[in-house]
Amino acid sequence: MKQPEHIGKYEIHGKLGEGAASTVYLGYDTFASREVAIKLISPDALRDKELGQQYRRLLLTEASLAGRLQHPHIVQIFDAVLDEEQSFIVMEYVPGGTLEPFCKPSDLLPIDRVVEIIFKCTRALDYAHRAGITHRDIKPANILLVQKNEGDFEDASAASAVQSTRDIKISDFGAALISSGEQTQVSGVGSPAYMSPQQLRDEPLTQQTDIYSLGVVMYQLLTGRLPFEASSHFGMIYQICNTEPPPPSMFRVDIPPGLEEIIKRAMQKELATRYQTWEEFSHDLAQSFRNTQLSIEHSAFPDSAKFEALLALPFFAEFSEVEIWEVVRFSRWSEITPRTVIMKEGESGDFFAFLLEGELSVEKNKRHLVTLHAGECFGEMAIIQKGRHERGADVVATTTARVVTIPSHALQHSSNACRMHFYQGFLDVIAGRLADANQRLASL
Repeated sequence: MKQPEHIGKYEIHGKLGEGAASTVYLGYDTFASREVAIKLISPDALRDKELGQQYRRLLLTEASLAGRLQHPHIVQIFDAVLDEEQSFIVMEYVPGGTLEPFCKPSDLLPIDRVVEIIFKCTRALDYAHRAGITHRDIKPANILLVQKNEGDFEDASAASAVQSTRDIKISDFGAALISSGEQTQVSGVGSPAYMSPQQLRDEPLTQQTDIYSLGVVMYQLLTGRLPFEASSHFGMIYQICNTEPPPPSMFRVDIPPGLEEIIKRAMQKELATRYQTWEEFSHDLAQSFRNTQLSIEHSAFPDSAKFEALLALPFFAEFSEVEIWEVVRFSRWSEITPRTVIMKEGESGDFFAFLLEGELSVEKNKRHLVTLHAGECFGEMAIIQKGRHERGADVVATTTARVVTIPSHALQHSSNACRMHFYQGFLDVIAGRLADANQRLASL
């Protein structure tokens, strides 16, 4: 469809995005001298026999909030026009995009930045709740990042400072539940992966459904994955209502325990054990800044260095960059002093490892069997042999060594592609060791 020059009294400067029922344009309000975002509703969507009534209801809900929500972390609605010829909503324009790009293992935000974002969301949603509004569709796509232009600052360093502390705004209240006494709850709105069990079961909703959804967003921003992942819509709903998600630290080992408890409480299935109010949620997030739980230690292994180190190992040659970032998040990195026993014969084993630097000695009954060098994998048999997790030999550091360990439970919960490449790598390692053994036997 051709871009209009005007929508109502607003000049149109470009298209920002397009959905199933609407197109969002960048407009200019000449009366207020400001840029605005204009959501133009498709007439065909409103005439749709099956969904037209629902689209109209969502449009009316969002339009009814014009001028009602004025909070620094909520996108303002300035104007709304609803008629047969043209229906549109005029909103605050927020440059910078959404949180969606930061939900991938390769692009996760620092932990303290995530806590800051979620804290601001709790305050904004508490404000909305006090105004009698429950959002019902909290997800990364509806949380916008406020990004200033470098030209707004005197120098580039100032712009960088703002970039690193940029604000957020919650958008899209079209699915909101408004406690006005005139509105009935509409089912079937929202994104299932972020819905609370109560929303999925079509039960009466309070602010606790948004608390649950924000807990899911926090989980995803910290780990790069959803707490529940299924191949079907039904499977997703079943997991949300009946199973417990893996702890976030399984996928990102530097998440403080106290922060993990906050996520767990926000995502409780039962209302009685979930945060009762936004104030409780906000308080715990603020406390996490004050105490030592969020005093993140500066690691000797920054994520960029971890990525480059794994990328250089032959074992990871077939891994995609996204999968390597996934491994970076759930692996543990250590510097080992000489004579440290990394694995002990007879002990149960629930992890395998890679040697990045230094040398390790594989020993059995105090006898040296083989020396491991940089780039080699060890301990994988405890993962491959189901039901048999005992170590067959000692692995001892003979020099200062850098070692990457990967817990078996993290591998089990990794993406299918990542897990497949690990098992393919294990087969290559075993094949290489058999070839070496045959060569040694042939030379006897």
